[in-house]
Amino acid sequence: MRTEGDLIEINKWLTPLSLVYGLGVGLRNRMYELGIKKSRSFAIPVISLGNITVGGAGKTPHTEYLVRLLKERLKVAVLSRGYKRKTKGYVLADDDSTVEDIGDEPRQMKTKFPDIYVAVDANRCEGIDRLTEDEATKDVDVILLDDTYQHRHVKPGINILLVDYHRLIIYDRLLPAGRLREPEKGKERADMVIITKCPRDLKPMEFRVLTKVMNLRPYQDLFFTTIDYDTLVPILDTQQGKAAVGKDDNVLLLTGIASPKQMEQDISPMCKSLTALTFADHHSFRQRDIEKINEAFLNIPEPRIVVTTEKDAARLQAVDGLSDSVRQSIYALPVKIKFMLGQEETFKNKILSYVQKNSRNSILVKTKDDIKPKDSNNTGERPRRISFRDN
Repeated sequence: MRTEGDLIEINKWLTPLSLVYGLGVGLRNRMYELGIKKSRSFAIPVISLGNITVGGAGKTPHTEYLVRLLKERLKVAVLSRGYKRKTKGYVLADDDSTVEDIGDEPRQMKTKFPDIYVAVDANRCEGIDRLTEDEATKDVDVILLDDTYQHRHVKPGINILLVDYHRLIIYDRLLPAGRLREPEKGKERADMVIITKCPRDLKPMEFRVLTKVMNLRPYQDLFFTTIDYDTLVPILDTQQGKAAVGKDDNVLLLTGIASPKQMEQDISPMCKSLTALTFADHHSFRQRDIEKINEAFLNIPEPRIVVTTEKDAARLQAVDGLSDSVRQSIYALPVKIKFMLGQEETFKNKILSYVQKNSRNSILVKTKDDIKPKDSNNTGERPRRISFRDN
């Protein structure tokens, strides 16, 4: 049975190094708290998503959820650092941008949402300045920052902390003994905390226990999400469509992500058999990897298919050497998130309210009077942080 924290492994012999690492991180955070290091606010809605754990906590599907929520009303930009890209500095993605240009996750985002702005820059402040000032993007209404919880140069309007249910920060330890980038106390900077990848059958008592052990501040909101899967997508133009994994399918699950175990657990009941072929997160596929994939697929009985992630698909589309049988049978399985406990409307309202109150868009600024409480003293004349702490 899956339980919270069940993917945590602590290397206790590395604890002394974790203590040294913690001193460095603690000093850095203290310098921000004392104002020695400065954080910048911006005159545009900025929403940050990130975690304090090395590895995947579901940043991309949660970012995509926000894109879907906002893009019909606003001009949305997603700003990422573009991990493992070959370029430097600020790059604005276009339809021809490759994984080498912008990284796999930004490429995935631009492919799925061609009408939004996707940019990469390791310097997030500079990236925001470029998005808001460059002629090509200055009509942007809201900026989503991908993986920026530790990048404290930016002071976002809403700071969302994602915590993997299977790797709760309360049970983890600092690097290198564990996988925490900073002490658990760092969660106090969040306006919202989302426990991600929850089992779909989580019991009410378990929700209450999780709420208690997370021990959040009164100004913080706690949400729970679970993984949901969309229809299979052929990653090559020559493939035939296939809606879903079938009960008779023998599946080669091909992943280069930080936490593939959840995907393995979810797909196994859908198919006849599952063979997992895993690589490191953001893995760059080389010829020996392609040969390994071809061989693994041949060793699986028919009927057989290859299932991979959208992030891996972005990299696999650019490689040569996949056998014809693999090319005809490889599909990406899109991941979506689903809010639990009926929390979705609450989450949506908080996001939309913040964006409306702080938008530079004159139409949205006008509509904020419609959602302002009658007894509010806020004039709305200047952008501000979300009011969880103020209230």
